[in-house]
Amino acid sequence: MSLVRLLGFTTLTCGCVIGRYREVATHRELVYVEEKGDACQSHGHRRNHTISSGTGLQGVTAIFAGSKAS
Repeated sequence: MSLVRLLGFTTLTCGCVIGRYREVATHRELVYVEEKGDACQSHGHRRNHTISSGTGLQGVTAIFAGSKAS
């Protein structure tokens, strides 16, 4: 288990809430599904699991770039 810092979160069009985190030690960014949307049909979106940036998150990067956690 590693220490992570929350960078931001957003809701996808499918209704899933995702959070972007950065590992403190390695500076690697991770995207987790915090809550799965009721109408979400994606099998790759599972609560408390990571998802890769290649699964329809291209527009989400811009949202995270403007948000900052304190």
